[in-house]
Amino acid sequence: MRGNVQSPSERKGDGKTGPLRQRDMRGRPKDGRIDEDVVVAVLNLLKAKGYRHVTIERVAKTVHRARTSLYRRWPSKRQLVAYAVLSSLNAAPIADSGSIREDLISAVEALRRAFAGPLGQALPGLVADMAHDAELARIIRDEVLVPRRSSIKRAISRGVDRGEIRGDIPIDSFIDLLTAPFYFRALFGHARINRPFIETIVDCALRAARR
Repeated sequence: MRGNVQSPSERKGDGKTGPLRQRDMRGRPKDGRIDEDVVVAVLNLLKAKGYRHVTIERVAKTVHRARTSLYRRWPSKRQLVAYAVLSSLNAAPIADSGSIREDLISAVEALRRAFAGPLGQALPGLVADMAHDAELARIIRDEVLVPRRSSIKRAISRGVDRGEIRGDIPIDSFIDLLTAPFYFRALFGHARINRPFIETIVDCALRAARR
């Protein structure tokens, strides 16, 4: 079963992450085709109907599999959605442009693109589920937050080395200041995330970090 979202195998070589590591999700699929079809079905449901309408029963019907075969791989809807969303994310590190401003704009532009896709559709529901599921919260932190924060930290270090920003800034607090507005808008949907907004936030963060 194919939808209008590319499967993980069709995205090979584009710098995007693969599925979650085996230790992260119980019941790792043994049939690769089931895995790909389920990811496509979940992403298409997220796009068409949103997180609330994704159910294991509906996904199983879409891929013509028994619900029990999906439950053996993903014991809950939240794990199933997290698996599919993380399979679609781009985790490529920020390229070194030679400018801290351009590097940070690239970082938050990547975040904007992620929120414009399946992650944005799933984020409110996943955040709500994370409050009650410590393992899900760990997976989201490890697979979504940590790689992106690490890439931003490297960009900040390059900016410090070039003398663009001071070396004593509290890096974790700086990253929170830089990225929080985008999560806020993605969660509440009260305003768009566009290029002018991206540049405004980056410039505000840099003013606080310069000498």
